[in-house]
Amino acid sequence: MLTKSYKNFTILFCFILLFEILTANYYTKWHYFAKPALLISLILFYWYHCKSISQKFKTITLGALVFSLLGDILLMFVNESPHFFTAGLASFLLAHILYILVFLKVRDSNKKPWLFTGVLLVYGGCLFYIIKSNLGAMLLPVFFYMLVILTMATSAFLRQSSLGKVSYNFVLIGAILFLISDSLLAINKFYTPLAYSNFSIMFTYAFAQLFIVFGLLKQR
Repeated sequence: MLTKSYKNFTILFCFILLFEILTANYYTKWHYFAKPALLISLILFYWYHCKSISQKFKTITLGALVFSLLGDILLMFVNESPHFFTAGLASFLLAHILYILVFLKVRDSNKKPWLFTGVLLVYGGCLFYIIKSNLGAMLLPVFFYMLVILTMATSAFLRQSSLGKVSYNFVLIGAILFLISDSLLAINKFYTPLAYSNFSIMFTYAFAQLFIVFGLLKQR
């Protein structure tokens, strides 16, 4: 299923994630190194293991990871200016669009997404209803962002199962974790502060990226 290098990297990744969570709460100066380290380590891992993947597929995936890294960095400065949140949102929007392109390159044309998409739309509609009164000028950007991430999750569902069970399941789990992480972030920012929000948001986000990268690397 997963080779020794994947397992060893997962252990390292968990240590970096723990370091990120601890520094966010107690050692804020180190947090500026810890948070970017998550995606930097993942980018390096993907780069090292993606030699057999086509150049176009590799470039788009790396683009998604780089825009995610940029989004992480921008969101660290939201207390300085609200424009950093908007810029971070735009970076993650581009990351999701690139992930959509990667997932749809191996779409199963026979697979019907209506039930899956319907469940996601109900979920997204309920979430948007909860937070919309507090969005203000961010209403349209957040609405558009939600549509894109729901599309990303749907495109993960539409991937070919023949790519391998591990690849398919990992990418789909990663996409759903990404959706959960962004939902927690939206509720925490636009509805009500959540207890242990940094842990829940970062845990789901970090493993979302990890599962997606592992899944794409395991793709046949």
